[in-house]
Amino acid sequence: MRYTASHWGAYQFDGNGLAPVSDDPAPARIGRGWLSAARDRNSRILTPAIREGWLAGDGGAGRGRDGFVSVSWDRAAGLAAQELARVRDAHGNGAVFAGSYGWASAGRFHHAQSQLRRFLNLCGGFVGARDTYSHAAAEVLFPHVLGLSNRAVQDGMTSWPLVAEHCTLLVAFGGISPRTAQINSSGTAGHEVAGWLGRLRARVVNISPQDSDYPGADWWAIRPGTDTALLLALAHTLWAEGLQNEGFLARCTSGWSEFRDYLSGAADGVAKSADWAAPLCDLDAARIRALARDMAANRTMITLNWGMQRADHGEQPLWAGLALAAMLGQIGQPGTGFAFGYGSTTAVGRPAKLYDWPSLPQGRNPVADFIPVARIADMLENPGAPYRYNLTERRYPDIRLVWWAGGNPFHHHQDLFRLERAWRRPETMIVQDHSWTATARRADIVLPATTPLERDDLMLSRRDPALIYMSQRIDPMGLALDDHDILRRIGTELGVAEAFTEGRDTQGWLRWLWDGTRAEAERHGTDLPDYDRFREMGRFDMPDAGDTRVFLQDFVQAPAHHPLPSESGKITLFNTAIARAKLPDCAGHPAWMPPFESLLDAPEGALHLISGQPDTRLHSQNDRGVESQADKIDGRESCYLHPETARAHNLTEGTIVRLWNARGACLAGLRLTPTIRLDCVALPTGAWFDPDEDGLERAGNPNVLTRDIGCSTLSQGNTAHTTLVHIAQWHGDLPPLSIAQPPAIRQG
Repeated sequence: MRYTASHWGAYQFDGNGLAPVSDDPAPARIGRGWLSAARDRNSRILTPAIREGWLAGDGGAGRGRDGFVSVSWDRAAGLAAQELARVRDAHGNGAVFAGSYGWASAGRFHHAQSQLRRFLNLCGGFVGARDTYSHAAAEVLFPHVLGLSNRAVQDGMTSWPLVAEHCTLLVAFGGISPRTAQINSSGTAGHEVAGWLGRLRARVVNISPQDSDYPGADWWAIRPGTDTALLLALAHTLWAEGLQNEGFLARCTSGWSEFRDYLSGAADGVAKSADWAAPLCDLDAARIRALARDMAANRTMITLNWGMQRADHGEQPLWAGLALAAMLGQIGQPGTGFAFGYGSTTAVGRPAKLYDWPSLPQGRNPVADFIPVARIADMLENPGAPYRYNLTERRYPDIRLVWWAGGNPFHHHQDLFRLERAWRRPETMIVQDHSWTATARRADIVLPATTPLERDDLMLSRRDPALIYMSQRIDPMGLALDDHDILRRIGTELGVAEAFTEGRDTQGWLRWLWDGTRAEAERHGTDLPDYDRFREMGRFDMPDAGDTRVFLQDFVQAPAHHPLPSESGKITLFNTAIARAKLPDCAGHPAWMPPFESLLDAPEGALHLISGQPDTRLHSQNDRGVESQADKIDGRESCYLHPETARAHNLTEGTIVRLWNARGACLAGLRLTPTIRLDCVALPTGAWFDPDEDGLERAGNPNVLTRDIGCSTLSQGNTAHTTLVHIAQWHGDLPPLSIAQPPAIRQG
């Protein structure tokens, strides 16, 4: 049997198509558009191309506006090598920024980010990005308050079978969404989240502006951006009614007295009571108090999804949720306590052994400089400017060359019109990708890469028991090459090709990776087949792969013998290092701070924008596939509005609407749903950025509306979910979409 795999599932070859593996209990909708997106000649990059304005020396002014010249691979590789060498020699490797992101492929070898970093490290290094758009606030906060990396927290999450068996009250801040549960970094062979939710014995409370974030739960339609206030009010009720677990707080936390003084109002004169929080959250105070009592009376799990911290002051709901769970004293017990990320990907909470499978060696980066991942536009606009990050003072580098492989910042980033302006500042932009994304259309040197369906690879996911040999399904389109071969060609021009390849072709590297995989499996007592046999089999399932975990169990059972690597060895409810920094937007304990933009002080007619992950694609991948295209209205992404809100705005289902604020405007098709707050509108992310010359985004990309500012000076995470917009019917002619066709390309 022949297989392939992706971030949204594993597939077996079926005639001319693909079929989800037969043991996947809930195959992802995303996969239905995979083949069609890969075969779409109008969106695929078929030949190396150079931007005409760059050849004419326009300094970047024409990026996104002018056409391209088709060139040979020799010409393209030579120009890329020449530019890297020129910038390196003139300005140093600290003037080279390597972007990319990790979602281009679930394959272990053809991982564009790893390939690019390996190559550039051999060429003297680069400025990189730290953390992720997914959960940057958590990545910075958790090492301070728990002493653990976000990866360690995610790996240690209490397993679903224990939640299903022991939990009697699950309170899900942001819900547990079937949309995001489709995906997993490094791939997945199955989707079990819906099955585990179906086995829960617990009462479930979904605290979210959307009922659809946990269908069938007790829906608390909280005002967006006020979750921290609710968490503090629940904590205040526990304290006011003497329901907190003082023994746990004394044994397992530090800073309880400081946090208690903040809750009670002794520190600032404001008691964080249910009566205080109710008008902020648009919830009933008696209901808040009742939930706190229920939490104390039940075996309670408090869970927050990743989206909670992609907002202004995004660290605060995480920290407040952890503090609330500590007050209940149920952390470290089976099925209860605190969780972050259930449903945000399918593997969080999966009862599986964790394997340290090998990956492509990247070498050492001689350049120590980096930026927080979501501060790209700041960096490009303000070379040399100071900024704060993770309790340090830093300065932005002066970037002259940007190299992006297998990623699309014009999906991930916020305030895309600002990014587009900043994108014109560097001297050269190099992009290697398989499709004419907005990023590729704004490059100077465009290098066509293969899709995962056009090459062999290995799916080795540390949280998935299935090992998949990813067989090539279709022939490479046009002149597309694997990322490794692209960089080998450029490396030949720079004299690093031999070091880059180590004398191996793709099959040589796959054999090398499989040798390391067999060694790791042997360490766990499993004998894997040799490479040729595995390639023939296509799939191997690790035996006895189930393994349940309880978050912080060892620490809670014996804090003195298993201390956390935090400043106190315990869960820090008050963190002295953060407090000493006197940050204006992150105190030394969980705290309520009003968002920079919210419904609490919104102008008349404004709506809160919810821009979550869609269920038809992963980020912007497969947007040109049949599944995503069929879900649009006149080619525009669909937004969702409550029927009563639509009537108040004289809108009807199926019409084209314009969403706007001071940052930008976009078009979208309108669908109606009663499962959303009346003062909110939901527009999923990932429609390909398609602006016209007048500043109107035509395809429905919500990131022309979101603000590009860090959630705090601690983490500098993105704030996509702190956004207000206005809505009205579009009455003009419907503008054509430029993304439906490739950019203008002439033969060189």
